[in-house]
Amino acid sequence: MCSSDLLRQQVIPDNRGGAGGLIATEAAARSAPDGYTLMFGTSAGMVIVPLINSKVGYDPVKDFDPVSLIVTNPQVLVANLALKVNTVKELIDAAKKAPGKIFYASAGIGAPNHVATEWFKSLVGVNMVHVPFKGQSVPDLLDDRVQILFNTIPGLLPFIKAGKLKALAVSASRRLEILPDTPTFNEQGFNVETASFYGLAGPAKLPQPIVNKMHDEIVKILRTPDEIRRLAENGAFPVGDTPAQFAAFMKKEVDFWAPVIKENNIRPD
Repeated sequence: MCSSDLLRQQVIPDNRGGAGGLIATEAAARSAPDGYTLMFGTSAGMVIVPLINSKVGYDPVKDFDPVSLIVTNPQVLVANLALKVNTVKELIDAAKKAPGKIFYASAGIGAPNHVATEWFKSLVGVNMVHVPFKGQSVPDLLDDRVQILFNTIPGLLPFIKAGKLKALAVSASRRLEILPDTPTFNEQGFNVETASFYGLAGPAKLPQPIVNKMHDEIVKILRTPDEIRRLAENGAFPVGDTPAQFAAFMKKEVDFWAPVIKENNIRPD
């Protein structure tokens, strides 16, 4: 997000995919705290993975110096048309009438949308069967091999707009500009607010001048009209908070999801 031009320093992306963000996050945690290695962290790698896997070699709170929470991405709960539900209550009623007969997709065991759906299930008291995918789950959703999906919005938006999937609720505190007709969970009487996030952090003991410089540049970018519009078009909220606020946010996320994962016995493959 911070370009080489703005920083007057060459920026080289080092994409290390795999293991739900574990590989990249662990590499960042082990890097020298000299400011040359920073991490564009995600909720998966920074919160969920270390909570479900005791063998992870980093602590999401202690082993990083937060720079700024960049954006949050609320999720949308969608159902295929064959299920014939239009609201969260109708989904719950259908699940209670046929326990274990409704299947939900996720991006894999321990993925943020898996953990969020398990939380939703326990919150409303329904039995729905988890079907993890390593790739694209939408074709199976459209073909009724799975019935619902709780996920971030961009990949689902074209199917919602085309009327091929029914958006039941968004997990934000308010309705989204890109889905103005889709109510929030709260509007429907359910206290469900959850989002994936992206934030910038570095290994612990990062020099404060570097933290300050990177934070200031991120905030400048997030406040530009083009960036605000681009994020809104993807159902994302710009944040750009302080390092201390990001640190507090991270601790809150860990404290919230840890009991959810434990109570639902979510473990790695």
